[in-house]
Amino acid sequence: MNATATLPNSAALLEKVKANPRLPMMLGGAALVAAIAVGVMWSRAPDYKVLYSNLSERDGGAVIQSLQQMNVPYKFAEGGGAVMVPAEKVHETRLRLAGQGLPKSGTTGMELMDNQKFGISQFAEQVNYQRGLEGELARSIESIGAVQAARVHLAIPKPTLFVRERQKPTASVVLQLYPGRAIDEGQVAAITHLVSSSVPELTPKSISIVDQHGNLLSGNSDRSLDATQLKFVQQVEQNYVKRVESILVPILGKDNVHAQVTADVDFSSVEHTDESFKPNQDPTNAAIRSQQVSESNTQNSAPVGGVPGALSNQPPAAAVAPVTTPQPPRQPGQPNPPAQANQATQATQTAEKTGPSSSRRDATTNYELDRTVRHVQQAPGGVKRLSVAVVVNYRTKVDAKGKPVTEALSAKELAQVESLTKEAMGFSADRGDSLNVVNSPFTNDVEKEPEVPVWKQPQMIDLAKTGVGYLLLALLAVFLWFKVARPVLRKYTAPPLPAPTETSAATEAVLLPPEVETNPEVLRLAAKYESDLALVRDAAQRDPRLVASVIKTWMANDEG
Repeated sequence: MNATATLPNSAALLEKVKANPRLPMMLGGAALVAAIAVGVMWSRAPDYKVLYSNLSERDGGAVIQSLQQMNVPYKFAEGGGAVMVPAEKVHETRLRLAGQGLPKSGTTGMELMDNQKFGISQFAEQVNYQRGLEGELARSIESIGAVQAARVHLAIPKPTLFVRERQKPTASVVLQLYPGRAIDEGQVAAITHLVSSSVPELTPKSISIVDQHGNLLSGNSDRSLDATQLKFVQQVEQNYVKRVESILVPILGKDNVHAQVTADVDFSSVEHTDESFKPNQDPTNAAIRSQQVSESNTQNSAPVGGVPGALSNQPPAAAVAPVTTPQPPRQPGQPNPPAQANQATQATQTAEKTGPSSSRRDATTNYELDRTVRHVQQAPGGVKRLSVAVVVNYRTKVDAKGKPVTEALSAKELAQVESLTKEAMGFSADRGDSLNVVNSPFTNDVEKEPEVPVWKQPQMIDLAKTGVGYLLLALLAVFLWFKVARPVLRKYTAPPLPAPTETSAATEAVLLPPEVETNPEVLRLAAKYESDLALVRDAAQRDPRLVASVIKTWMANDEG
């Protein structure tokens, strides 16, 4: 009864809606106004940004309580890993929370040095400095995208004046990476150099880096080459290969030559200082560094004698007698004195006149020596030795029958290839380079895999699966439309049957034979017939297929 009453009410409501064309416009306008209002309210919603992330439960509760007291709206990020507040209040809220000492379990940096107490000991000051340095390094490492959290431990020895007792500082870094992320060797090297550059006398070899799973990330000192050096060696080898192939390909063809290079690269850094001295080859043209001459000469100086005193210091009196002694007269018949005697006499007289004399001369000359000082610093990355292998394909020719045949290159052509390769690689016998050129036919008869039919190719199979899926969805949609949606729409949108009027009743009454007008049984049957006919018409309008199937069934039964 209720269902029967609901259907006419729904039909009546639909008829009212159809009869009043302004009502859909009013409903559409109301929906548009509601959509605009929702859009305006959504555009005025505050933009939330992260206030703090990775907070502990205790700090998170304290921060939320303070935000509620300050009437600051907040919300949690997906997963509850961060507390978010409106973008314009992020900095103000951080400052106000920092004034309350929140969060408490965050990484502490150099702000430890801001609250130093008067009279603090040197040991406590050094500990606070080390803690602040560790915190600043941890903050810097956490700024890397893949690092979620970091802890830095520094072992700084106490300074001493004794060189033998000095120890180098060491460091350990523990990284907690985000789930599903990893850091490469370049980032590990960057963290190593960051820590080593922040602590005096800390070398990269003294730093150990470990992740949250206990894996050692820092480079092992026992390895001969690191990733950067291996990449450099590969680049050097590829450059030599390109140089060799680029000069041989125009002569032999693109696919007729292959080269491989093995480079022995020296990554050691060498510093060499020489200081040599050479003797002067030409003394006459030698440069004089310094010269010293000392001369002394003494003449007519009588030895000092006499009794010391005033009488000895007085000048001598004037001479009254000749200084020279006259010669005695020569007696008659006495021979003349010889010439030597005269000369001796003259020398004696000269000596007696001049007195004793002495002279002395000292000379010292220093010459410059040839001196050569040479300081050589050899940068790492020099090539110590090259090993090159070149394979050349046979030459292809066409014989008299028009068939392609292959033949080996001549010795002259191989020598030409070898000389060109030496020039391209910079061959040096002193360096120990080696070159091997081989002429051999290339194998081109590679077994080809049988071609897969188009309908068996994986791409076509995937495309067919996708097409079948879309086709099934389309069939399901058509089935739902014709079997469910369309009958329901027809049921609720079908116009109501017109009520029987007096005119139609009168017409039917006229059509009845006069002999059955007064028969009540005939009237009852006629009313039932009209009622059944109305129901059939209604069913035919609501579901024509059902009626058609019923008629087909009747026809099949009649034919049988």
